Amino acid sequence: MNGNELVYRLLLAVDIQAYSKRSTREQLQAQHSLTRALDRAALGIGLERARWDKQVGGDGELATLPEGVDPAPVAGDFVIGLASELRALNGAREDGPPLRVRLALHHGTMTAGPFGPAGDAPIVVQRLLDSAPLRRLLADDPGRDLAYVVSESLYGDVVRTGFCSLPPAAFQAVKVTAKGTAFRGHILTGRTEAHGAPGRDGRRADRGGPGDRSAPPPGARVIDFPQLIRQRA
Repeated sequence: MNGNELVYRLLLAVDIQAYSKRSTREQLQAQHSLTRALDRAALGIGLERARWDKQVGGDGELATLPEGVDPAPVAGDFVIGLASELRALNGAREDGPPLRVRLALHHGTMTAGPFGPAGDAPIVVQRLLDSAPLRRLLADDPGRDLAYVVSESLYGDVVRTGFCSLPPAAFQAVKVTAKGTAFRGHILTGRTEAHGAPGRDGRRADRGGPGDRSAPPPGARVIDFPQLIRQRA
């Protein structure tokens, strides 16, 4: 990809929660752990991250995937694989904060620039990654390792097709306004209706009281995200 052409690509943005609150040693460890988790999740669907164009920051990266990559496995099995890797890392850690991550996916047009890809697509994926609803998903559920959002267009073009291993019903629509612009996406909550998402053990923490809005409404179906992980382990 060069600055003289407009290309249509799949973009992936990832960020470590509460990175600045870690010590320098913990930050370095988190970087290495996330890199390994991303590498393994990518290899699990036959991709090599060495071929991705990456704009790297201390707490994450914005990656442009190669032309021709099938978006369905990335939007589904890659995410399940990454959640599995994070779950294993956090389950085995002896000290320090857990590695908890936000992940956003979008596809759209861009062109190469000296400071990274330019165009609407990189802006969309970064706004969704930094959105309050995605941050809140981790803040409200301490047992969750991964908070995941896809853009409105990727949800419609990929997740809803049935080719993605994550069911459309497990996502909830969100609208984000940043710098005067509205961005729409779909967050993986794990429920067919709103009010929360399962954590590492597939259950919500008890927030007390029959009036608690985090409890699923009658008849709501819960997508067992950890079970999906085990099925693909």
